[in-house]
Amino acid sequence: MTATDVLFRPFRIGAMELANRIVMAPMTRSFAVDGIPGAAHAAYYRRRAEGGVGLILSEGTLIDRPASRNDPGNPFFHGDAALAGWKGVIDAVHDAGGKMGPQLWHTGSLHSFLTDWVPDAPVESPSGLEAPGVERGVAMSDSDIADTIAAFARGAADAKRLGFDTIELHGAHGYLFDQFFWAPTNQRTDRYGGATIGERSRFAAEVVAAVRASVGPDFPIIMRLSQWKVQDFAARLAETPDQMAEWLMPMVEAGVDVLHCSQRRFWEPEFPDVDGAQGLNFAGWAKKVTGAATISVGSVGLEGDFMAAFGGEGSSTAKLDKLVERMERDEFDLIAVGRALIGDPAWVEKVRAGDSSALKSFDAAVLSELT
Repeated sequence: MTATDVLFRPFRIGAMELANRIVMAPMTRSFAVDGIPGAAHAAYYRRRAEGGVGLILSEGTLIDRPASRNDPGNPFFHGDAALAGWKGVIDAVHDAGGKMGPQLWHTGSLHSFLTDWVPDAPVESPSGLEAPGVERGVAMSDSDIADTIAAFARGAADAKRLGFDTIELHGAHGYLFDQFFWAPTNQRTDRYGGATIGERSRFAAEVVAAVRASVGPDFPIIMRLSQWKVQDFAARLAETPDQMAEWLMPMVEAGVDVLHCSQRRFWEPEFPDVDGAQGLNFAGWAKKVTGAATISVGSVGLEGDFMAAFGGEGSSTAKLDKLVERMERDEFDLIAVGRALIGDPAWVEKVRAGDSSALKSFDAAVLSELT
């Protein structure tokens, strides 16, 4: 098994000191009855802390907006009952020596592929579009946008008050932020639209600025981003490094500390026409063009593409050599692991020990329970 010492170097982000470079990726679980996380959630996240994860990012949690969720099992991050539940989660993680942040989320007009459930309130998005030419819900008014920005800021302030170590804003995969970024779903002619990716980043930058004001200067802010979307795996927001800088710099300048760069396969180059088939991946280019710290993510610890994990593909250490090589050259700073950690809470410690034979194969059946 590849020597993995580089994965276990400490890392500091603002006031948060991490014991290693491994992050638990945020993964929707849909087990929050009435939007309230309970003892099962606390135990679930605690087990990953006990297993040695450096930083745990929660499943997507909903801000205080009507129709901000697309699944009745998505947990809220607002209201006394939900926040009390999350207090139990972070206390359990801290008791196990871990660090954690909630991922704050608004699903926009994107429906869930797990359920046909529809919220009571109309879904909202930049232009009332779920995908190119596909109408769903309503276009957000100026007051809707202002209230949404304020809701993200309240969620971040609550996270800090409850004792979380960081927060992540979900700006990826075709949800609300991404619907502003993506020209086919952002047809606005006001200040939140525009012909360029930089113009369409305004909403995200304003959210970040409001969040930064609510949590102060040292509390880390992470932003999750992707080129691909649930609506279109081949979609790209930035075709060149210059376009990537235009997209990402407004958020970094507004206060983002870490860019969490989601791609389907972390080992694939982002701009092979620029630096070749072994070139920088998405997180590598994001770090290069912005100077911000980055997290890479995409099928770590799986035999193939993470989407294939739903079909039952197992865990593997075959790509760890590629990961170690990229981290040794400081291409990116942290690596997020998703499905492999759902199937094996002790995955990190097994990797540290070099015990590849003990790694559990991922079985899609584990998605049906919170263990």
